Amino acid sequence: MARRIDPYSIRLFVAAAQAGSIARAAEREHIAASALGRRITDLEHAFGTALLVRSPRGIALTDAGRLVLTRGIKIDEDLEALAREVQSEGGELRGTVRLYANMSAVVGFLPERLRRFMQAHPQARVALHEQDTRDVVRACLDDLADVGVGVEQAVPAGLEAWHFAHDPLQVVVPAGHALAALDSVSFAAVLREPLIGVHQGGALDRSLHERAEAGGGRFSPTMSVSSFDAVCRMVEAGLGIAIIPRSAASAFAGTARFERRPLDERWADRKLQLYSLRRSPQPRLVLALIDSLRG
Repeated sequence: MARRIDPYSIRLFVAAAQAGSIARAAEREHIAASALGRRITDLEHAFGTALLVRSPRGIALTDAGRLVLTRGIKIDEDLEALAREVQSEGGELRGTVRLYANMSAVVGFLPERLRRFMQAHPQARVALHEQDTRDVVRACLDDLADVGVGVEQAVPAGLEAWHFAHDPLQVVVPAGHALAALDSVSFAAVLREPLIGVHQGGALDRSLHERAEAGGGRFSPTMSVSSFDAVCRMVEAGLGIAIIPRSAASAFAGTARFERRPLDERWADRKLQLYSLRRSPQPRLVLALIDSLRG
């Protein structure tokens, strides 16, 4: 039976199951819907059981179909990983490396470092995904990411970590604000001001809430936005002040309309790390990206 099961048909079945529709899956996979339907029918014949229940409203999975979906996703991921490893062998590095990174790494550090990597390895492609640090680490553990960049934390079992960048927290205020007269600003002083938060529920947001509660205060932004540039626009408009990484402050609050001051707390000395699943041997393309990003 195994010889009759085509990995490409497995991939098409997974696409259809995830899309809930043969037509939508066919469009996504760039294949005719009739051809995709025949592939799935052949797969059902190979297994000797129905995988889908078809109706005018779409498709639903049988119990066997749910099992094939779970295993099929893993098979497709394993084949993609095999392709990446084979492509990275030999002389010139080629293929795709998966990089997950948090927002401050994407804004403040990765553009120049990735440019250097791409110039050194023109046949390589980097698939970049922006995620919160918690999701970056999870993606590395689940082998969804080859390399991750996020806030320094205890390294989970199974991962390796390397220093990536120093990115301390800064207080961003509008030009002329009273706090701009200080050389540095305490967290207690920040909490007395109207605050603009960023990425509610993200790593920075959670950390500031925890630090405020530990000191007997509350981190309670008057508004929260989803990006560092939006935070700085709100500060520029005089709607509040913000705590953001130095990399983001440099990128979006570097004009005369802003003042930036260090956050005067030991825990504000924030660092970023590279993460990668511990493998032996590590694919050459992954090692090349890690070496480039560490530099």
